[in-house]
Amino acid sequence: MILTQEEDDVLGDKAQENSTHDVIKIEHTMATPLEDVGKQVWRGALFLADYILFQWDLFQGRTVLELGAGTGLTSLVAATVAQTVYCTDVGADLLAMCQQNIALNSHLTAPGDGVVKVRELDWLKDGLCTDPKAPFSWSEEDISDLYSHTTILLAAEVFYDDDLTDALFKTLYRLAHKLKNACTAILSVEKRLNFTLSHLDVTCEAYDHFRSCLRQLEQLEGGPLRFAVEPVDAAFPQHLVYERIQQLELWKVRVEPAPRHVASPGRTPRLSL
Repeated sequence: MILTQEEDDVLGDKAQENSTHDVIKIEHTMATPLEDVGKQVWRGALFLADYILFQWDLFQGRTVLELGAGTGLTSLVAATVAQTVYCTDVGADLLAMCQQNIALNSHLTAPGDGVVKVRELDWLKDGLCTDPKAPFSWSEEDISDLYSHTTILLAAEVFYDDDLTDALFKTLYRLAHKLKNACTAILSVEKRLNFTLSHLDVTCEAYDHFRSCLRQLEQLEGGPLRFAVEPVDAAFPQHLVYERIQQLELWKVRVEPAPRHVASPGRTPRLSL
């Protein structure tokens, strides 16, 4: 069950009473301007959540970081099996919505398990927000736990603007070099087809740019890490209610130490985004 803010106001306590272990209640909006797209529930988030439910053993007991979490749906599903989930995005109102959704779904995890921590993480900034006056800032304990234990990163349908896509991949690259363990990033994307005047044809420029970033990441050489990119077979079971269209894709990026790495003097490979 996924509710809009308006539906939640109408149903009130009745919706809460109907909550069971197989129901997720999400506060969200149906339509937003571009800058508030995170307040909607997108198919890519549901698609990625289905994959988590299918590959639950991959997430069991892990520390997970979601980038651009939006309403927090995917983080909530991850928390049904993961030990700790860092649910991150930007904007105080959006992060407050995430926090509300976590409270609405406390029935999904047993006490002491599946902890979800809502935190600010801006892809356009190099560091994490540590200002104690900010409502969703990172404590020293959070940062230590993030870098020491995170092994899975998630991003669900956040590839709609080329500049933000570049920022996401730079953030992924930067985080991968700070994490103490090898990690896997799982990315969902919807290939949206549009007719463009520049090409006078049906294209998907945002998707094409996403794929270009994946190729750049995979082709990086000379650094301490290797980024192995592979598509995920979409033939896994569907548990959540949404339209699973052919344009939905999952991509997996495995980050591991480069074999027999020899550092080039004075040179560190960089993404040319």
